[in-house]
Parts: sequence; C-alpha cells; structure tokens
Amino acid sequence: MPLATILWVDDEIESLQSQKLFLENKGYEVFTMTNGFEAIDFVKENNVDVVLLDETMPGITGLETLQKIKEVNSQVPVVMITKNETENLMDDAIGSQITDYLIKPVNPNQVLLSLKKIIDNKRLVSEKTNLVYQQQFRNLFMALNSNPDFSEWMDIYKKLIYWELEMEKSDSPEMREIFQAQKQEANTEFFKFVSKNYSSWINGKAARVPVMSHQLIKQKVIPSIEKGTPTFFLLIDNLRYDQWKAIQPLFAENFRITEEDTFYSILPTATQYCRNAIFAGMLPVEIEKNYPVQWKNDDEEGGKNLFEEEFFKGQLKRLRREDIKYSYTKITHHQDGQALVNNIHNLLNNDLNIIIYNFVDMLSHARTEMEVLKELANDEISYRSITRSWFEHSPLNQALKKLADKKINIVLATDHGSVRVKTPYKVVGDKQTTTNLRYKHGRNLNYELKDVLSFRDPRDAGLPSPNINSSFIFAKEDGFLCYPNNYNYYVNYYRNTFQHGGISLEEMIVPVIKMTSKGG
Repeated sequence: MPLATILWVDDEIESLQSQKLFLENKGYEVFTMTNGFEAIDFVKENNVDVVLLDETMPGITGLETLQKIKEVNSQVPVVMITKNETENLMDDAIGSQITDYLIKPVNPNQVLLSLKKIIDNKRLVSEKTNLVYQQQFRNLFMALNSNPDFSEWMDIYKKLIYWELEMEKSDSPEMREIFQAQKQEANTEFFKFVSKNYSSWINGKAARVPVMSHQLIKQKVIPSIEKGTPTFFLLIDNLRYDQWKAIQPLFAENFRITEEDTFYSILPTATQYCRNAIFAGMLPVEIEKNYPVQWKNDDEEGGKNLFEEEFFKGQLKRLRREDIKYSYTKITHHQDGQALVNNIHNLLNNDLNIIIYNFVDMLSHARTEMEVLKELANDEISYRSITRSWFEHSPLNQALKKLADKKINIVLATDHGSVRVKTPYKVVGDKQTTTNLRYKHGRNLNYELKDVLSFRDPRDAGLPSPNINSSFIFAKEDGFLCYPNNYNYYVNYYRNTFQHGGISLEEMIVPVIKMTSKGG
C-alpha cells in the first residue's frame, strides 16, 4: 500500500519523470496531469492526499485550478510550484489556502520534504512527543519524590499541564495512560503535602507561605496599579491553569503577557469562600468576625457572594489605598456581558476596574446537570475546548478587543479550579451536613480518615464554625463524598463530572496572569 496518493499537475510533466520515479521509489503513488481541467476532474473522481500544482499553465492558471480543486475538496493539501516569487502571487496563493509552495526549479528532496511535512507531520510530532516525554518522565518522577515545597509544586504542576497539552499531539493510548498515572501520583503526593502544611500556612506558623486567595489583591493586583494607566482585574470564576493555557493564544493576539504565575486557592476551593477571601483580603473566619451580618455559611439562606464590593472597600481602607478610583462589575448573564461591551470605554477613567465573569463556574455546574453538556465536556480535552470556544465568542473578549489600542494593564486570575471526580467515598452525617461533593462540614461526621483531610476545629483551617462541634472534611485527589442513601444512583450521576471544594492540583494551584496592551 502506498504511503500516499500524489497528483502532480504541470504542463511540462514529461521533464519531471525522474522526479516522479524518485517519489515512487520512496513509496508514494504519483499520478500526473498536464492541465488544470484534467486535474479538477481527477480530484472529483479519486481520493488524493496531496496535489503538486504548477502555477503557470496554458488554458487555466494554477490559482484558478487551485480555487476549483478547493471547491471540490476543501481539505486536500495543495503545494504550489512556481517560477514567480512576487509578493502578490504569494498573497493570492496563501489567501486561497495553499499548504506550501516551492520555487522552480525544484529538486526531488525539496518535494519529498514538503510531502513529509504535510503527510507525516502528525505521526512525526506524535513520535517526538512520546520520545521527549519518556525522557522527561524520570525528571518528573524525581521531582515528585524530592519533598517539593509550595513553589516547586507550582513548577511541577505547570510541567504536568505542559505535558497534558503536548499529549493531545500523541496518538499513543499507552503514553497517555502513563501520563495520567503520573498525574494521579502527583495528586496523591500533593494531598499529603497540603495535609501536612495547610494549617501552618493559614496560622502564620510557617517561615515561608505561598500567595493565597486572601493575599491576592494585596500582593498581585495593587502593585500593578499605575497612575494614568487603567488596570483591569479580570476574575474568571473556576478557571483551571490548563483552561488558561487554552485561552492564552486569544489574549496574546492583542496583549503582551508579562508574567504567567500561579497562586494557591484557600480551602474549601469553592466560590463563597475563595472569592470572598480575595476581595476581603481576609480568611473566612476573619470575614465572619468583621462582617457577621454579611457572611453566610453554607447552610444559611441567601446569596453567599453578595458583598464582595463592600469587602473590597474594607480591604482598601486597611491598606490605606482609598485613593484608588475603582469600578466593580459582576457578569452572571449574557445581557450583563453586552452592557460591559457597550460601557468598556467609560472604565478607562478609573485606576482599577474589577470584572468578575461567572461563565466557567456555570459551565461546570450545568455540565453536572445537563446530559448534553456531559457529552460535550466529557473529559479535560473537551472541557478546555469549550472554555476556549466560550471565551473566543464571549462579550468579555469583545470588550477587551475594544481596549487593545489603549494603554492598559490586565491582571487575570480566578478563585479556584475544578477536578474531574471518579472515586466515591462514603460519608455519614446528620441533617445539618452540607451537600457539597468535595467538602462537607457538620456535626457527627463519619468517614474514612484516609479519604479526606479533616479539621475538627475549623479555625485551624481559617474557617468559621457554623455550629458547635462542626468539623470540616476535604476530599482528596479525584474523590467525591456520597451519603449511603441512594449511594449507587449518586455515584453514577456524579462520576466524571467536574467538581470543586477539595484538595487537588487542579483546584488549588490556579493562574494569576499579568498583561499589558500592545497598542496605546
């Protein structure tokens, strides 16, 4: 069986017989035509892998032939072969979707290289990806087992995401399986690391601590504010680091990325805790103490994130930065997004513009509830793809494009990530026990100690105690917490959904990105 079927179209094809023979000896099947009309008919009737097309032919030109071939089969790669190097011709050819072009006279190896690039590209990239990952596997393994600190964990996670994205180029199920096993091992070790260190970070007993949710604005946002240059703080809810990497190219079209960093989300990795902590600049236990009316525990009625702006004002006051002129916009519906697009220029008068966008969080919750979204986002690859598609067509992207020619700074961050859950763990609790799948608090909780990180005293985790004798538990790795009642139903319903609230690299190590506009 030939490596590929090639159609070579040239009115002087007789002079190219030695080249045809060279390609056939390399394993390609080569058909030849002397004019565009014959070529178009051939493509209509036959499967062709690549067309080699002369640009100057009598009767119908190469560009006209190219256009007709694309009408017949828009996917077939076409290599234009030309004597003419003029820029206009190249622009026309590239605009007409040529895959490559060669300048006459061509030698056989040039043609072979072009064919390899087109036909073998995916295979060669896959082989190279697998080979390099095999070489890096040991380095990652050693890094996991060398007692990494919080900073090294951030590097390990970035490397894992790099390889997760590279593995999309691999056609080897075995290599993907090896990678997934390594990522799972990383989450096992990360859970142990967080269990050992979290309380000392929160209670100021560690010599070095990572930037966490409640320090984000003080350490990452306020230092970015420059007088005369508006800063936009974009908080996209529930955005994992790999999802940031999926939308990064879209940002890079208009903005220069100056710092690509991560920080640690507090526990529970859930919106009402993390986002309130970000805007208050306090841990939840401190927010409850300072704002007893505004703070709502899980089991209380009312919205849990209604007072972020008030919390933020209090933080500015404590930081003695009440001079900062700011705006606060929260987008939870499409019409809010359209209002942002229409209003974005008015925000240029502020020092700081806070924009909270809720889409990704809504996506993960909708994905749990809606069968159609379970089909669309059934794994990490498709979850990233949906995120990219959303952002590309979102009002947020439209609004930012309107600012691309202005001098602005952007800090993009999130409140927490999410993890695809696979392993159910049984938990027994009383009626007051919360319903979250990745964390629970309540009295009289019964669980397996090995399945969770537990805090008998919530203050050890910087959390308020909703009731006397309430304790908090956090699920590890890809676990989710289920009650014995209707256990099998809930296990099947929630398995392979994206959840947050617990301890995993995906939920806790999240992006904070700094950008400036290219224009302005």
